Amino acid sequence: MVDVAHDVCPAATADKRPVTFRGGLFLPRTHRLVGFAALVALILLWQAASSFGWMSPVLAPSPGEVIDALRRMALSGELATHLSASLVRLAGGFAIGGTAGIAFGMAIGLSSLVRSPGATLVAALFPIPKIALLPLFILWFGIGESSKVATIAFGTFFPMVIATYGAVDNVDRSLVRMGRSFGLSSFAIISKIILPGALPGILSGMRIASSIGIVLLIAAEMIGANEGVGALVLAAGNLMQSDRLLAGVVVLSLLGLTVAGVIGAVEKRLLAWR
Repeated sequence: MVDVAHDVCPAATADKRPVTFRGGLFLPRTHRLVGFAALVALILLWQAASSFGWMSPVLAPSPGEVIDALRRMALSGELATHLSASLVRLAGGFAIGGTAGIAFGMAIGLSSLVRSPGATLVAALFPIPKIALLPLFILWFGIGESSKVATIAFGTFFPMVIATYGAVDNVDRSLVRMGRSFGLSSFAIISKIILPGALPGILSGMRIASSIGIVLLIAAEMIGANEGVGALVLAAGNLMQSDRLLAGVVVLSLLGLTVAGVIGAVEKRLLAWR
């Protein structure tokens, strides 16, 4: 009688080699040290170009001169005045435009009655350069703060609408049907299934909208403002004060990084389940 177990066991009990994990190919990781090193390398290259005379000190002052200009403006209180004015305008416009954009995007994504006219209006108005409407907003709201806030709100509204209803459309409808089969109400389905599923896309839209808001903020301040980072950059350019001009550009870069960092922290907290 043939010992079948004896013949099969050697193959079954062969040495088991560990299988290499291959699922990390499309899971990019952020290396903060590498990003910081790239920024430092760029600054050092800029400093070297200024030190060796490769760039005119009038057209492109050295990083040291830009930092010194920032220090002088910070000590005099000028930087705080301009930055606080810009932050108030950006926060107001982004809060209005972002909130309205999310609400309207949800309505387009959830309601067949709103989708057809809403999507058509967004497609027709979104390509219009928002800064071109600033003179019209000045006529409507005056030369003060209202016209600048309205420009930022109008510019951030459309990216948030598109991101929101696109994110709602991408929610798996089988989850919605499953919620219905378990007897969930419409409000429960929206709050527990659709909104969490659409949240990654909404937060991505906030990143884009915040960048557009900063661009519109500077443009609006350059046209009709005495205070603000945009007004600071414009005045420095008119007076050929390139160190102050680049100092204003550095402030804008830091402002953009700060806003992106805040949104990233919110995203990390709200999307911890991913």
